[in-house]
Amino acid sequence: MRLLIVEDEKDLREVLKKRLEKENYSVDACKDGLEAMDYIEMASYDGMILDIMVPGKDGLTILKEVRDKGDDTPILMLTARDGIEDRVRGLDLGADDYLVKPFAFDELLARIRVMMRRKPQYTSNRLKIADLVLDRDTKQVWRAGKEISLSAKEFMVLECLMRNQNVVLSRSQIEQNAWNYDFEGGSNVIDVYIRYLRKKIDEGFDQKLIHTVRGAGYVMREEA
Repeated sequence: MRLLIVEDEKDLREVLKKRLEKENYSVDACKDGLEAMDYIEMASYDGMILDIMVPGKDGLTILKEVRDKGDDTPILMLTARDGIEDRVRGLDLGADDYLVKPFAFDELLARIRVMMRRKPQYTSNRLKIADLVLDRDTKQVWRAGKEISLSAKEFMVLECLMRNQNVVLSRSQIEQNAWNYDFEGGSNVIDVYIRYLRKKIDEGFDQKLIHTVRGAGYVMREEA
């Protein structure tokens, strides 16, 4: 899953980015609201973490503009103030949740998981196709009851494919979900990870789940 963090406190922004990446999230991070709107215009995110008090455009303004466009991306607001007024205004504008600084990282993770499940496609912690199961919370994957060990990037690519079951995804779409703007890989990096996944997920099984659509990309689906 790809997240956007908008936080002007450099140390907090860098710590959140680093720790969320260790939890297998793809993370973009910026320090002000104007930069945030550029990110939002150029990419599709599964969730956003917005600090209220950022320069350029504050978090509430970003929230309003995103919702006015009909974008229902889950948004968690961060605030250093414990007053009720900002929280009420944010919720009225369409925020999904609030977290008051300072906060425990484990609580942030829990709130992200809950926030994601409010979207129809994320109602379960587990994704399942045929006998393949992926648990987003524990970062575990099984096929036919046997656990499969995946690297962080393999997990992210597989999750992207499983969340879009039966949808053909281009290489750039998969790349946008699994990497951030700092990524400098070659044009065939997605092909490499698909090859890794096929060896771990499909090799030895009659029913193949990862399919190539020539000239278009890849799709995950059951085939008789």
